[in-house]
Amino acid sequence: MDIVVCIKRVPAFGAQVPLTDDGSAVDTRHLGFTIGPHEECAVEEAVRLASAHGGRVTVLSVGPEEAGEQLRYALAMGAHQGVLVDTGTTDLDPEATATAVLAGLADEPEPDLVLFGDASADAGHGQVGIRVALARDLPVVGGITGLEIDTGGSLRATRESPSGTELFRVPMPAAVAVKEGLNLPRYPTLPGRLKAKKAELRTVTCDPEPGGLHTVGLRRPADDRAGAVPLGRGAGAAPAVVDVLAELGKV
Repeated sequence: MDIVVCIKRVPAFGAQVPLTDDGSAVDTRHLGFTIGPHEECAVEEAVRLASAHGGRVTVLSVGPEEAGEQLRYALAMGAHQGVLVDTGTTDLDPEATATAVLAGLADEPEPDLVLFGDASADAGHGQVGIRVALARDLPVVGGITGLEIDTGGSLRATRESPSGTELFRVPMPAAVAVKEGLNLPRYPTLPGRLKAKKAELRTVTCDPEPGGLHTVGLRRPADDRAGAVPLGRGAGAAPAVVDVLAELGKV
């Protein structure tokens, strides 16, 4: 079984998302980068499926040369080979990203399964997997929290909805967008990291035309979280502490 997992290099956000002064982009000057949680679960699932059913896992990322760091992390998790579609430092919209993914898949054998995160951790568009599947004429399901391979060569995929659990039976080859919670991703071992550091990545250069989605601006949501309220200092704070404990039913 040949599995391709598409991953994205995204900022590792803390409590707040920093924006540039003009609000046109995320300010990444003081941020680290990582793989989004949905995509990390996709890598873990691919490694598990390849281990159980045989086959190889290829991880593919679109972005700058630095995205090789995230590819090597996925290799350290157990993927077999990495493909970097180098599109430079310009942020791509979903249509252009899908075009770049297709360029990276062009020289790959027809995979049995292409996995995506349900949505990227930064933009959250949730479009790339659907666009790639449409271009490759693959059946696609999204929001998946359970995945199994049937003996007949088809997939059984489940996702949660307000009305219960939905079950899909999908013929392969197929594309699937998975959500965080599908599994518990492993932490790469030291030998795995050392091996991944020496691995050779296949690089494809691509300069896709921009799509029809344009960012007008970004803004932070209102922070309505309650802040800390000082109860007092020293012994004078004791009555207020007692009142709070009484409200919580602790006294």
